[in-house]
Amino acid sequence: MLPWKSRTSRAVRALSVLALAAVATLAPTASASARTDTLASTSRGWNDWTCKPSAAHPRPVVLVHGTFGNSVDNWLVLAPYLVNRGYCVFSLDYGQLPGVPLFHGLGPIAASAGQLDAYVDRVLAATGAPEVDLVGHSQGGMMPRWYLKFLGGAAKVNALVGIAPDNHGTTLLGLTKLLPHFPGAEDLISATTPGLADQIAGSAFITKLNEGGDTVPGVRYHVIATQYDEVVTPYRSQFLVGPNVTNVLIQDKCALDLSEHVAIGTVDRVAFHEVENALDPAHATPTTCLSVIG
Repeated sequence: MLPWKSRTSRAVRALSVLALAAVATLAPTASASARTDTLASTSRGWNDWTCKPSAAHPRPVVLVHGTFGNSVDNWLVLAPYLVNRGYCVFSLDYGQLPGVPLFHGLGPIAASAGQLDAYVDRVLAATGAPEVDLVGHSQGGMMPRWYLKFLGGAAKVNALVGIAPDNHGTTLLGLTKLLPHFPGAEDLISATTPGLADQIAGSAFITKLNEGGDTVPGVRYHVIATQYDEVVTPYRSQFLVGPNVTNVLIQDKCALDLSEHVAIGTVDRVAFHEVENALDPAHATPTTCLSVIG
């Protein structure tokens, strides 16, 4: 085989592995029947634009899906969980690419932050609340930090709760470290799925996001991570440093919790109890293995 053909073949294989790993681990399990249908979410009690926050829960909650996710599939368990506890809950789609239905979070992350900005304004106008709380999974726990830091979001947000967020980028268990060995591979990813390229550890986006510190004044940050995360690696890179930051490893709350990257954000009720504690710290109760039935 000619050398250039060998290099091309290896590059294609590397990209295939990267894409398959991302799809397999980032995409929530989805039914084909009710993806982003607004009625599907409203029927479960969220994205109800008539909802008015209560005195007990005065801030609406905006849910921010992860890469390859969407406003419904990522939240089929957590959204009703919060609605049943008296919260007004909303979820948006962001980072859509032309011709790619259902799987979002693939566009440039700075542009996605602008979509979040507009959506938060819409939620505040509908509910009459002065601030929202944000809960995001994976990219959805990291992307809002751009909104807070560069788009004036800190004035509109009380707390950001990140579930397995890639706050400092990810190596996808080292797969992205292969890219420099295959000329053109990283450029190809950037051109076709900039939202993935932005999340690579050391990218221009991640570097700018974290310059000058992880946090901004006036916002509480709560990070929930799992030691079994196979996507955002190393898992401790998810944690933030700064005032008003709480970093939680879910196995410190329940050693039996085996959730990996997808499960902790989509079905893990132990993690969801910790989310509720983060949203209402004045009435927090201990998060334990028994929280799965709480």
